[in-house]
Amino acid sequence: MAVRRRCRKLFVIVCTISTFIFFLPPPEIENTPQSSEQTQNCNKLFDQIVAMKSLKSIHNFTKFFLEVKKIMSCPWTSNLTQQIIHKMDLHTECNASGTLFVTRENTHLGQTLTYEVQRKSTKVVDKMLYNMLPRAAPWGISRVLGRCAVVGNGGILKNSSCGEKINSADFVIRLNLPPMNYSSDVGVKSSLVTINPSQITQSFMGLCNARKPFVDKAAAHGNAYLAIAPFSYVVGTELSFRVFHTMKDMRPQQEVLYFHPDYLFRLARYWQKQGLTGLRLSSGFMLVSVALELCEKVDIYGFWPFPTDLIQKPVTHHYYDNVVAKQGVHAMPEEFLTLLHMHSQGVLQLHVGKCQ
Repeated sequence: MAVRRRCRKLFVIVCTISTFIFFLPPPEIENTPQSSEQTQNCNKLFDQIVAMKSLKSIHNFTKFFLEVKKIMSCPWTSNLTQQIIHKMDLHTECNASGTLFVTRENTHLGQTLTYEVQRKSTKVVDKMLYNMLPRAAPWGISRVLGRCAVVGNGGILKNSSCGEKINSADFVIRLNLPPMNYSSDVGVKSSLVTINPSQITQSFMGLCNARKPFVDKAAAHGNAYLAIAPFSYVVGTELSFRVFHTMKDMRPQQEVLYFHPDYLFRLARYWQKQGLTGLRLSSGFMLVSVALELCEKVDIYGFWPFPTDLIQKPVTHHYYDNVVAKQGVHAMPEEFLTLLHMHSQGVLQLHVGKCQ
């Protein structure tokens, strides 16, 4: 029976590759001259990284940073087969195309939503909540978002000169409503921006007396969609609703979307099966997963969970401040290793350091 399932999955993959190969761009290869010996060395390095299962046993990161530096100097080649396998697996297990956000298409009046983390808590979709929901996801269920850039907030972006590359993407995803006054390094384009409900309490007084500063910060991202998770923790529900009403009152052209708790729960379970065992996925890793399912090509910037750069120079935690995240919640080094695996396999392209 197991053999039959594997054969059926392989058949679906082959059929999918045959179907989609006409719609996806040809394999992308960086135009860097390289000898056959260099190619062999790069392929060997890619294989070594993919074979690395964890960073937990590493005490001296000097060698690891050196390997990452070498990988960043190797030409990156897109692997269409691996991309489709990841896309299919994520779609089958998580389905961002249909359930990333709570919409009127996937949720009905009177339905009960179970919270992503606090599983014993539920929220009934009453008329007030239903009226907040969009009819469907902004880009529909079948549109491919093209070339996507997922921009983390790591201090590694400082002086990176990656802004132009980020701006060239078709769809730019940013995390936790970051400041936009570092354009040469982080670009100016935003298509989707996440907000953490805790930011509303910590930075904007719960939107009780600080609505305009919040709206101004959101407006720095143009008309990008704002995405927030009201149904992960009960404490975030009312805060998320305040975000919706604040934007509706003061900047209605910028739409607020609610992450679906079922999608976030399935995504966490999917990556747990792949070996990521942090208490929660970081918002950055969640959105990389979304991009892998919905985009033609995925470029990653600003993902670097270490206190020094590739040449051991200190870097701030974020490109805009040095406030360290709460410890013990996310397994960010392990998430980074997973991203590095996928870079080495041609699934996505990870950019660390200066953009050429």
